[in-house]
Amino acid sequence: MGKRVLVVVDMQKDFVDGSLGSKEAVSIVPAVVKKARDFDGTVLFTRDTHGEDYMETQEGKYLPVAHCIRGTEGWELIPELEEMKDSRKAQCFDKPAFGSVALAEALKAMYEAGELEAVELVGLCTDICVVSNALLIKAFMPELPVSVDASCCAGVTPEKHAAALETMRSCQIQIL
Repeated sequence: MGKRVLVVVDMQKDFVDGSLGSKEAVSIVPAVVKKARDFDGTVLFTRDTHGEDYMETQEGKYLPVAHCIRGTEGWELIPELEEMKDSRKAQCFDKPAFGSVALAEALKAMYEAGELEAVELVGLCTDICVVSNALLIKAFMPELPVSVDASCCAGVTPEKHAAALETMRSCQIQIL
């Protein structure tokens, strides 16, 4: 594998066509699957992961829609990406928050070992978890080129998607 990493963020059933799904999320599935399948480098995945107590958490109070509860069908990656994850033996980071510190730490270890030259992110939702992870990765490694493929992302709304892309562009994350 090359020294490039593709991070596929939260392409889970609940975000695509489940409790928090949208037509925009459904529309990016073919492009995300193609990008992950054809990517020349390491592919990593994240999964939004909550417990049965989700509604009692701060996030649950602000977003009172149960989603991505560990072990449920909605928590799983969409089938095309689950198969790809398994066939590539790709690492998957279960994250209890919008951004994954464990992912950023793993990428930083690769970077410090000279095994990482660039990171690209795709997935859901642009304005929540994609932007959180992109900024976290940039904070951990300010000199690492970080990019986001806008055609392989969808936000809660098209307007929030566009706003998140502008935020990331302002923070020196390349928007493809």
